[in-house]
Amino acid sequence: MTTIGFIRHGTTEWNLAGRMQGQMDTPLAEVGRIQADLLANRLVGEAWDGILSSDLKRASETAQTISKVTGTPILGEDRRLRERSFGQVEGTTLEERVQRWGEKWRELDLGMETDEALLERWGSFLNDLEDQHSGKRILLVSHGGYIAPILGHYIGRTIEEHLQNTSLTILQKSSEGWVCSLLNCTAHLAVLENRA
Repeated sequence: MTTIGFIRHGTTEWNLAGRMQGQMDTPLAEVGRIQADLLANRLVGEAWDGILSSDLKRASETAQTISKVTGTPILGEDRRLRERSFGQVEGTTLEERVQRWGEKWRELDLGMETDEALLERWGSFLNDLEDQHSGKRILLVSHGGYIAPILGHYIGRTIEEHLQNTSLTILQKSSEGWVCSLLNCTAHLAVLENRA
């Protein structure tokens, strides 16, 4: 049975500033590095066969931390795991978007990648994953705006909850198809909340 562990990258400075990142290449903030380390320590002792990550710095850096701490090998980076492209909105804060395009900016065509295009990208990646790693347990380090529509596709509902930085979501392939056994879990970050 193929098992996929979806991980959203650690927090970046742009996350903290409320800037839409999309496919812009931003590194982890210090708190993001701490989150990645906490997740890595959680995964120690779990049997994962390998890690594949988006080629954007924030995902790649998160993957490298997990690999270093757990010993799980990095199998590569793949552009098809990149965040959704948000077109003209990338790099802006909500305030700037409202100022530039008005309160109904979400209804405008600002060049955002559609769900259909994103799922096509995922389908291409998944075919290769199943060819090369069938029956394996693989961690995929990616992005919230990419993971959410994929999960929605399998679960059969829109993912309303915000996928947290370094959250772990597990999909397993069964005879009935893909089943989600863990969604948006951040138990490893409890230590940060306790400090706050």
